[in-house]
Amino acid sequence: MSDHGFHVHGPHDHEIEHVAEGASHGAHDPKAGTIAVATAIIATVGALFSYMGGATQANAGLFKNDAAIKKTEASNQWNYYQAKSGKQNLSELAIALVPEERKAKYQDEVERYKKEKADIKLAAEKLEAEATEWDRKSGEQMHQHHRWAQATTALQVSIALAAMALLTKKSWLERGMFGVAGLGVMLGVLAALHI
Repeated sequence: MSDHGFHVHGPHDHEIEHVAEGASHGAHDPKAGTIAVATAIIATVGALFSYMGGATQANAGLFKNDAAIKKTEASNQWNYYQAKSGKQNLSELAIALVPEERKAKYQDEVERYKKEKADIKLAAEKLEAEATEWDRKSGEQMHQHHRWAQATTALQVSIALAAMALLTKKSWLERGMFGVAGLGVMLGVLAALHI
């Protein structure tokens, strides 16, 4: 509007005025308010589910990283075990080659290497078990992440159905919106229960 009273309407101004006049004359659709509130609630729950999905995905990655670290540590122990085996083999060979008076020294080394290898083997097996446990935890987190993602997707579809229900005024779309939202909430409950 200019200073001289000349007013130029934008393409949407007539529609806004029409909606405003309709609302003031009681033409307001009560379902629209219900759908709008439901959509806001669904969007809020969806945001929470999305956050949980991201958190479980991050945890899965961290747990997988911990598993890889433990596997590397176990591999290092097995390499150490092999080194001790090589030394034990050399001592056993020495027993066959050295004079009788020196055999006792090499026999002591063989026994020492056997004991050291037993300790190293226990440490390597313990690390392998820890790696397996971290892998298991990572798998659980990824499963839970997928549940959160399914729940979030269902809620997003529900929001799209709400928009279509508002635009078309079709009650079957509104029922579909609530049905898919219910499915999304159910999937979120399953994710929260680790199912």
